[in-house]
Amino acid sequence: MSVKQKTGYAAIMLSVCIGLAATSGVAFGAKKKLVPLNDAEFEQAKGMYFQRCAGCHGVLRKGATGKNLEPLPNKAKKSKGTLKLGTKRLAKIIKLGTEGGMNNFDDIFSEEEIDLLARYIQMEPPIPPEMSLALMKERHKVYIEPKDYPTKPLHGRNWENFFVVIERDAGKIAIIDGDKHEIVDHIDTGYAVHVVKTTEHHSKEKPVNGIAGRFWYTQGRDGKMTKIDLWQEPGKMLVAETQMAYDARDVAVSGDGKYVIGGGYWPPHFVILDAITMEPLKVVSTRGVNVDGDYVNEARVAAIYTTPNEPTFWVAVKELGQMWQVNYTDLDNLAIKQVNSAKFLHDGFFDPTGRYFQIAANASNKMVIVDSQTGKLVAMIDTDKKPHPGPGANWIDPKCGPVGGTTHLGVGKVTVWGNDPVGHKDAAWKICYEVDTDGAGVFIRTHPTSDYIWADQTKHPEPIIQQSVKVIDKKTRKVIKTIRVTEEDGKAAVHMEFNKDGTEVWVSVWNRKDASNPTGEIVIYDAKTLKEIKRIKGLTTPTGKFNVYNRTNHVT
Repeated sequence: MSVKQKTGYAAIMLSVCIGLAATSGVAFGAKKKLVPLNDAEFEQAKGMYFQRCAGCHGVLRKGATGKNLEPLPNKAKKSKGTLKLGTKRLAKIIKLGTEGGMNNFDDIFSEEEIDLLARYIQMEPPIPPEMSLALMKERHKVYIEPKDYPTKPLHGRNWENFFVVIERDAGKIAIIDGDKHEIVDHIDTGYAVHVVKTTEHHSKEKPVNGIAGRFWYTQGRDGKMTKIDLWQEPGKMLVAETQMAYDARDVAVSGDGKYVIGGGYWPPHFVILDAITMEPLKVVSTRGVNVDGDYVNEARVAAIYTTPNEPTFWVAVKELGQMWQVNYTDLDNLAIKQVNSAKFLHDGFFDPTGRYFQIAANASNKMVIVDSQTGKLVAMIDTDKKPHPGPGANWIDPKCGPVGGTTHLGVGKVTVWGNDPVGHKDAAWKICYEVDTDGAGVFIRTHPTSDYIWADQTKHPEPIIQQSVKVIDKKTRKVIKTIRVTEEDGKAAVHMEFNKDGTEVWVSVWNRKDASNPTGEIVIYDAKTLKEIKRIKGLTTPTGKFNVYNRTNHVT
């Protein structure tokens, strides 16, 4: 796939970046000259970096989950500098990936594109612009007024067993009927949607519309947030949108359904919007001093979650190593409690009670536990390299009782810890056991009715591993089956999700190589026998998928 075809969505952010030094072919402060990039090549490489690299390495290339990619040495980051590595070495890393969690890109980029990117990252990074609340309001669009929303579903389908599926590179999400295994709609959203979330069932709050799970909110890499109404007819499900950043990752909806919050990678801020109209209401910068006492300009919001039992959002400020508990009951006098933990905070999930939030500090090799009731740090669990639970998994272990689990970006392993400080105090916040897999993974999932835990291995560069998922028995704690989901070149298996009653497991086949065509698919397995049931085709780069009932009711 040529990246030249995909620069449109990055243009808003990247065309206004300051890149004068880079076009000269010389890095600031460096004596070593590079093969110059002309203007067209520079814009192309800039788009490639934004699409595929900025998420892990940062817009300013300071590094986080990925390594520092500044041109000159950075002792604090233990970086020799990209100029020191040189074009040939950088191109090899981009091409083949590493077993430490970086994918290979030889099945996405051509040799020429890899060379272009290798030269680009030896140049000073361009600095993107800021974004004001006024600009966000200008980019707010309403397609269907709230007063015109239907009072009952218009399609006659079981919408509570719908799957909301990210079609990453197409800039769309697909709605799939979980009962009939049919694609209901493809909806235009922002590019590379990272997360889709909905109003959930909470013990203390009820959605203002009385219906949890009906409205879904997407957050794209281009900062566009969209509102989806699952009761509308196909073709009319997109009801509103707003761009709240140039680069963004996560979204969450308040327990009462009044507010939706989006987290920016650039600018580093979070934005609270009216969940009904999608009008932006408040912007809060997350720049600040990290847990080491250093000021961080690019302090990005990696994850945002609604607290099940409190009127708050948990905002993970990645580079600061801080969890911010944001009380949304009074936006004019916003109360934020900052909880120090460890770097770099990324993805997390709640324990079954909804009190404790469990999040990965992947650069510190820790799982961080914070208490939503007290707003304090509870524990930091040492793990293997770069834990990454995605939306996570909770289940009952025969010895440790209630537990949570994570995959790792840096090693083939599933780590399991106790998360019940009341009923199983001795096991709480301690590693219960570990299970070796063949390669680094991104997601782990299970269901209360299932005997198994599923883990992907998407981050390993070898196709046979990246295309397979592991199934682990909850009782024996052993891998009982390795399932090769696909054998097609340039495709990877990623992200598992159960259907409403836990009888099926859906796995995405992500067509990384042929990302401009609908050659991706979802493979459905019987959750008990582990046999393949069906393949749903006609999807473009499907990655994450979210079952309406399970996500609304915190079924992990």
